Amino acid sequence: MQSIILVLDIGKTNVKLCALDAVSGALLESLKRSNEVILAEPYPQADIEGIWHWYCQGVATLARRYAIRFLSFTTHGATAVCLAGDTAALPVLDYESDLCEQTNNEYDQVRPDYAQTLSPALGCGLNLGRQLFWLAHARPDDFARVDCILMYPQYWGWRLSGVAASELTSLGCHTDLWQPQQQCYSSLVERMGWQGLFPALRKAGAVLGPVLPQLAGELGLPADCQVINGIHDSNASLVPYLRQLDLPFTVISTGTWTLMAGIGAPLTGISEQDDMLANVSAFGDPVPCIRFMGGREWELLRDADDCELTDLQRVLEAGVFALPSFSSQGGPFRHRQGGVIGPSDSLSARQRTALAALYCALMTDYCLSRLQSGGDIFVEGSFARNAVYLSVLQALRPEQRVRASNDSTGTTQGAAQLIAGSDWPCAAVPAAVERPVNLAGLAEYRARWLEFIEGESSVPPERAEE
Repeated sequence: MQSIILVLDIGKTNVKLCALDAVSGALLESLKRSNEVILAEPYPQADIEGIWHWYCQGVATLARRYAIRFLSFTTHGATAVCLAGDTAALPVLDYESDLCEQTNNEYDQVRPDYAQTLSPALGCGLNLGRQLFWLAHARPDDFARVDCILMYPQYWGWRLSGVAASELTSLGCHTDLWQPQQQCYSSLVERMGWQGLFPALRKAGAVLGPVLPQLAGELGLPADCQVINGIHDSNASLVPYLRQLDLPFTVISTGTWTLMAGIGAPLTGISEQDDMLANVSAFGDPVPCIRFMGGREWELLRDADDCELTDLQRVLEAGVFALPSFSSQGGPFRHRQGGVIGPSDSLSARQRTALAALYCALMTDYCLSRLQSGGDIFVEGSFARNAVYLSVLQALRPEQRVRASNDSTGTTQGAAQLIAGSDWPCAAVPAAVERPVNLAGLAEYRARWLEFIEGESSVPPERAEE
């Protein structure tokens, strides 16, 4: 049987189970399901049992066709599982819930300074420390039972192997729990007395141990199938690039979030006001980042599945502008109410989709400038297949080369490459460069867009479209 690495990839919108050839790294097949939030008491929660049941079914199915040698995990951030013994002491709070803002005043008294964590104050539960603080106050009896806090990738590794671990990329993604420059826990962890709740650190890609014997039997796995310590998804996307390229360069990971990681960009350039942060790479280095909820905003703005440059040209000529922000979850304009101004009723569905692509490209360009991005720009994920977005981005940044990855498994490839180490074939970095296009009026449109967004007020309500 063909030997494979099986990677569970949990995004905020979708969950995938990807089978990769253990020698070549080729994607052999994948399974997919939506990631639905359970709207139930006591609060909106992640469907960990639903994901677990689906995962076990998928593993058992694939185990009949392949020899599964490794199980690895990559997940979105801002999520942890609080254990009491061998079960969850509390449901896993959905980070988009605003319930944890109920204790913001109290939390701000103990929250570390931005200079310490390089983690901005975010809304809802995007700061994991804010989540844990709220849980400790809202559910004190349940939280008092907690004896272990696992970051989301590590929870799945623990459930398969029985080995609890912590890991830097998930601890270091805007959690308020970690000091990226000092490489240690923040003052919040000490103040709250949580030091003993986090297991020992292990590197992403490290072997946790074999699959628990009972599970191996139930799922049809080899007894020597190894469980791997997982990684935060945006950081997994960086792994193939970090292994191959010289600094500087920028990787744009796109999905629900559009996250720009400036490899080699200065840490001194990041700003809490602009929702900038430092993530931590799989190799322990701080990585300046900026993001906005591009995928979510794209879905809100578009009206068709596709568009062309001719549709975009019509938007430029009509003078229709989409101004941030259409999500309060994060980004440099998260505190502003966005909208569409100009004669938008004159646009067709495809032209409104071109407006969505133009908006996302302009937001990306703005964020790249704030990041002081240098070198080539690599686009991964859904926007890598958006020709209009790529064309506009290249036109906006002629001094840099925009390269689109045709690999839809960037996060899973990154997680798998950490297992395989230096012997893994490096084929994930795209070579193709976007060709410059001539878009009449783009420079003037961009200048006016910047004038709008750099003003003091939000979009006038009478001209805003929700």
